[in-house]
Amino acid sequence: MHIALISPYHGGSHAAWANGYQRSSRHTLAAFTLPGRFWKWRMHGGAVTLARRFLAAEAQLDLLLATDMLDLTTFLALTRARTSHLPAALYMHENQLTYPLPADKQTGPMRRQLGERDQHYAFVNFASMLAADRVFFNSRFHRDSFFAALPDFLKHFPEYNELNSIELLQRRSAVLPVGVDLQRLGRAEAQPAGESERPSLILWNQRWEYDKNPAAFFRALTQLADEGLSFRVALCGEQFGKRPSIFDEAIARLGARVVHVGYADEATYARLLWEAAVTVSTAHHEFFGISILEAIYCRTFPILPRRLSYPELIPERRHLNCLYENEAGLLERLRRALLQPGAARRMAAELATAVSIYDWSEMAPRYDAAFAALHK
Repeated sequence: MHIALISPYHGGSHAAWANGYQRSSRHTLAAFTLPGRFWKWRMHGGAVTLARRFLAAEAQLDLLLATDMLDLTTFLALTRARTSHLPAALYMHENQLTYPLPADKQTGPMRRQLGERDQHYAFVNFASMLAADRVFFNSRFHRDSFFAALPDFLKHFPEYNELNSIELLQRRSAVLPVGVDLQRLGRAEAQPAGESERPSLILWNQRWEYDKNPAAFFRALTQLADEGLSFRVALCGEQFGKRPSIFDEAIARLGARVVHVGYADEATYARLLWEAAVTVSTAHHEFFGISILEAIYCRTFPILPRRLSYPELIPERRHLNCLYENEAGLLERLRRALLQPGAARRMAAELATAVSIYDWSEMAPRYDAAFAALHK
């Protein structure tokens, strides 16, 4: 098959997903992309620009694969002479209906609306789903939370609110987890002499933004430091714009315990993943969890909230060990991992095997079969 992959916000995890599938698929993928910035303009104008490029390419195709950042209705209208016969799949990395808003109305993507959600972008997602032949969500949590919120969104409109379309979209939708290039992270190497005697390394490898709730993470670290527990901290992950002040305050307070600050290049990131004993999430938002999977694959013990997509990533038999309900539960599990590092290492090795199913070597055949079924 020949697939056109339409990705108007081609950066970060979106680009990694597209590039990973393009390398791993038995199908041929032609990517039509724009840089991963100005997300609102990408949802408005990306379809126009990429439609023009698509028409100029004159490629022979069997399927369109678009991401949620594309206004698929506009793209199909502008390319109808060449796409009217093609099946279209829509991949939902995220959505603009249930993406959480910050408590501080001056922060984050909706600051110009004073914290109010701009319903237009949610409607772009909704209309694109209607235009697609098949919709794929990256997790059950993502799919279920979207459809739980959709009725109230449509009831917001005064008439002809198309509530009957919800059942149609549910039948059209499926879960197809993100593939991750886990093998690029290498394999465990023997620990250098004396490494096991160093304090355990706690890793933060998520975005430095409000929806990842860094304040709760730093409260836990400060409490454990006050208790006199030994540990080190690596703070990596992407920053967008100015560093949130909570990071500077925590770095100053934790002092010499902090061994890395800032976005890590690929080699440094892999080293930190393999060196870390524990990775922690305190997120308010996660539709999938690529960075957590990367850490688990590298035998880092995960401590995660029992919400969002995380219960899907952890085998049920380890939910009690890894998933917490509140900050007291986070502290309890983090304290135990620091005081009983051997037990944490053994469970981390077991979990690493469990998450290897998300590597592209395993996921690409699932994608290929799903898209081949659409072409029949």
